Amino acid sequence: MKLLLQNGTVVSGQESGKKDILLDGEIICRVDTEISPEEADEVVDLEGKLVFPGFIDAHTHFDLEVSGTVTADDFESGTLAAIAGGTTTIVDFATQNKGETLREALANWHKKADGRSSCDYGFHMAISDWNEETSAQIKDMIEAGVTTFKLYMTYPAMKLNDGEIYEVLKRLHDMGGIAGVHCENADIIDALIREARSQGRLDADTHPRVRPAQLEAEAVHRLLVTARTAGTPIIVVHLTCEEAYREIEQARAGGQEVYAETCPQYLLMDDSLYVQGGAEAAKYVISPPLRKKKDQECLWKALKEDRIQTVSTDHCSFTTGQKAMGKEDFTKIPNGMPGVETRGTLLYTYGVREGRISPEQMCRVLSENPAKLYGMYPQKGCIAAGSTADLVILDPEKEAVISADTQHYAMDYAPFEGTKIKGCIDKVYLHGTLVVDDGTVQVKKAGRYVPRQKYTAPQ
Repeated sequence: MKLLLQNGTVVSGQESGKKDILLDGEIICRVDTEISPEEADEVVDLEGKLVFPGFIDAHTHFDLEVSGTVTADDFESGTLAAIAGGTTTIVDFATQNKGETLREALANWHKKADGRSSCDYGFHMAISDWNEETSAQIKDMIEAGVTTFKLYMTYPAMKLNDGEIYEVLKRLHDMGGIAGVHCENADIIDALIREARSQGRLDADTHPRVRPAQLEAEAVHRLLVTARTAGTPIIVVHLTCEEAYREIEQARAGGQEVYAETCPQYLLMDDSLYVQGGAEAAKYVISPPLRKKKDQECLWKALKEDRIQTVSTDHCSFTTGQKAMGKEDFTKIPNGMPGVETRGTLLYTYGVREGRISPEQMCRVLSENPAKLYGMYPQKGCIAAGSTADLVILDPEKEAVISADTQHYAMDYAPFEGTKIKGCIDKVYLHGTLVVDDGTVQVKKAGRYVPRQKYTAPQ
């Protein structure tokens, strides 16, 4: 069956303009300024709407065992929220626990996701146990379509030392893979936590004080030295602060290939939220923490200058009951908060509408760049003949207010509660099928596993 989407403003990473899109089943077969309705079996008028390639969120944590609990959102609720928010593909972190092989970790994540996902999904492989067998299985992962990897410079259960990180990056260099890295100085953080504990400072408002911006910047610097030594391109994930950004820019000035990701919370929230203390502050305990307003300004400027390649969410959700695990000791608060449902509308409302970025830049950071960087382009990330018909229709004039009452998460609070939105998700097409209509999910669990190719550098 052929479906014609008429009169919408089609947004690409390079330009926007009124065009028609003809779908033939799951594939886009033609994009043109005017396509005759006679060529289609069905016609949908998108006058006044913006049409983006399906959004890609390459940083989610669904059904993850962490901090003595499991994230509130599994693949069922998490991907339902994602598709409602215009995200047609997520890349989650399959996590190798200590003592596991990479094959076991990948099998575990397929069990969690297969048959339960409402958007397409792929996996990064988070490496926590580096040894000869792990090294050998990098090849197996790439052959299975897992071409990107995650490394941690903090968290005891996940942290690799600098030598191990070098060896992983050297192996990825040889195999054509790429890694995203969580950058914080774990040893100094641990020392600051011990200091805070000795002083009786155990409330949630202490969290940002033991993970200051300079410890992110130092770890970014150390990672970049390691990556340069290994001769390997690198991705700095969830970039939060000006100090760390300056490290990236300095490395790039020296010819190093470095990509950066940030998240809506670091663009739109700041560390004043921790002053509330107690249960309210616990909602915003994430790592790295929220920073200063000056850091927000730096990140927005970097986005406008195309120096940050992707905006993901680091979706890692916990209920207020789970957050209360750290009521007496902030180090026991599970770190993370949700984000997959509101990323696109927040970026449109507070980025595009306020002139901080263009619609084309929004397309690049939400669709085109992640598709390239994570090995899915041009099947995903663009609206072109031959591409998969994953499309987001955004109504630029429709208004809404973010509320826990209307979200799809398995959550009892919304971090952006009460935030006004102008620019709402109207329709979403996944593989050419209308799965969201008038903002309401119509089709669930239609997502498929996406084996990915090796990365392509975003332009």
